[in-house]
Amino acid sequence: MSSPATDGLLEARLGHQFANPALLAQALTHRSHAGRDNERLEFLGDAVLGLAIGEELYRRLPLAAEGELTRLRASLVDAESLAVLAADLGLGEHLRLGGGELKSGGFRRPSILADALEAIIGAIYLEGGLETARAFVLRLYSARLAELPTKLIKDPKTRLQEWLQHRGYELPHYTMEAAWGEPHAQTFRAGCSVAAMSLAATGEGQSRRRAEQEAAIVLITLLEAKGHKP
Repeated sequence: MSSPATDGLLEARLGHQFANPALLAQALTHRSHAGRDNERLEFLGDAVLGLAIGEELYRRLPLAAEGELTRLRASLVDAESLAVLAADLGLGEHLRLGGGELKSGGFRRPSILADALEAIIGAIYLEGGLETARAFVLRLYSARLAELPTKLIKDPKTRLQEWLQHRGYELPHYTMEAAWGEPHAQTFRAGCSVAAMSLAATGEGQSRRRAEQEAAIVLITLLEAKGHKP
């Protein structure tokens, strides 16, 4: 489905012109097709994508706890999100697929689209280095990053407390449940509970404050599972 001419159209959409067209061709080649496939590039692109998005979240959300950053990054770089972005780029029409995949509509399959987009990120990294790949990822995700929930600017304990106060519930109760390790490298376990809602959670961290923040995150997750939105 792909050719040098159509690859040129794709490069315009990507905002990156490959000095080595063979890299782009490989990134677009599914394992069902003859020739070098994109699986190794996909592996590399996955790592670059995780780093670029993780670094951007760290920069944009200075008060978000580790657990929240991890969950948000996962939601941004999962296969579903990548497939949507790939479809927006029209990536399917440029894929190199074997006959069986073509007949079964592989150019529309979310997993194939997601893998190809990660492979393109890997190819851009190999050709242009980390800064070029990071710039591409941030362009790709610009709209989604602009929609980051402003609630994540607040730390989890503050979010939980404000949500409970607004609805007339008692404040969450925090307890220090355990600590272990050498004095200079201890791990703490804290509990967080809201008796009126029969909810309790625990969290661990390298400080008491971090352990309480992680416990608050888990309790917020429990509230969200019940249909609430702290």
